Amino acid sequence: MSAAITLPHVGVLLVNLGTPDTADARGVRVYLREFLSDPRVIEDQGLLWQLILNGIILNTRPRTKARDYQKIWNREQDESPLKTITRAQAEKLARAVAAHDHVEVGWAMRYGNPSIRAGIESLMKRGCERILVVPLYPQYSAATSATVCDEAFRVLASLRAQPTLRVTPPYYDTPDYIEALATSIDAHLASLPFKPELIVASFHGMPKDYVDKGDPYQVQCVATVDALRKRLGLDASKLQLTFQSRFGNAEWLQPYTDKTIEQLAKDGVKRIAVVMPGFAADCLETLEEIAQENAEIFRHNGGEQFSTIPCLNDSDAGMKVISELVLRELQGWI
Repeated sequence: MSAAITLPHVGVLLVNLGTPDTADARGVRVYLREFLSDPRVIEDQGLLWQLILNGIILNTRPRTKARDYQKIWNREQDESPLKTITRAQAEKLARAVAAHDHVEVGWAMRYGNPSIRAGIESLMKRGCERILVVPLYPQYSAATSATVCDEAFRVLASLRAQPTLRVTPPYYDTPDYIEALATSIDAHLASLPFKPELIVASFHGMPKDYVDKGDPYQVQCVATVDALRKRLGLDASKLQLTFQSRFGNAEWLQPYTDKTIEQLAKDGVKRIAVVMPGFAADCLETLEEIAQENAEIFRHNGGEQFSTIPCLNDSDAGMKVISELVLRELQGWI
C-alpha cells in the first residue's frame, strides 16, 4: 500500500494598492512618500522630481488629501474603507477555499500596511511553501500589477529559503467578471428613484506616455467596456468610457472623467450613474473623488441626479470573481 501524499501548505495573498494608516496629514505624508517614490508610478525619479516631491507635494498635498480621507474614513475601525473591504475579501475567500486542505489566505497593501513583506512572512510562518499573489486589479498596468510583483520578488530576494511564487493574471474580460459587473449595475439601477440617461464607466487614469511605451492598460479598459456594453445591450453613447484621477501637468489618458461629466451637464443631461470597473474595492477615488467631487461638478453645471454604483467589493458576485480566479490559478497546487 502506497503512503498517503502530504500536500504542502499553499498561501494566497490578496494585494490592493494601499492606504494611509491614519487620516491626518502625517499619515498621508508617509503614504504619499512611499507611493510617489515608486519608479513604476512616477517613472522619472530624477533630481527635478525629488525637488517637486519633497519641496512641494509632501508639504502641501497631505493636508488636502487628509481632509478627503476624513470624509470617507471608517471611524468605527479607524481605518480606510479600502482596508476594511480588503480584509473582508480575504476572510470570505478563506471560507470559500476552506474545503481545500492546507490553503491559507492573507492580504496586504502595496503601499502602507499590512505590507507585502508582512503578508508573505505571515504565510510562511503558517507553513506555506507555495504562495499565489493576487493583485486586485482587473486590468493590468505596470503602475499597479507590475509593482506588486516587483515588491513580492524584492521580499524573496532577501530570503535564503524562498517559497515558490505564482501571480494571477488580469481578468478584465473574463465572463464571470463581466457578468458580476452587469449584475451589480442592473441591481443598483433598479434601486434608484430615477432612470439615468447614460452610464459613465470611469477608470483610474495614467500618463499617455506610459501607454505609448507599451503599457496594455488602456487596451484592457476598452475591452472591459466593450464586453460590458455587449452584455448590457448599450452602445457607446449610453455607456461612456472615461479616465479619472489625473495628477501633474502631463497629458493623461482621455477622455477625462471630470471634464466629461461637466460637459454632459452643460449639454443638458440631467441624470447619470457612474460605475468604476477598474476598482475591486471602494476607496478614496470612488467614495470621495467620484461620489462627492464629481457629483458636485455635475450638479454645479446643471445636472440634477447623480449616482455612483458600488464596486464589487466583498459582495457575493465580487467574491465569486475572486474565488474562481484563485481556484483556477491554484490548479496543480491543490
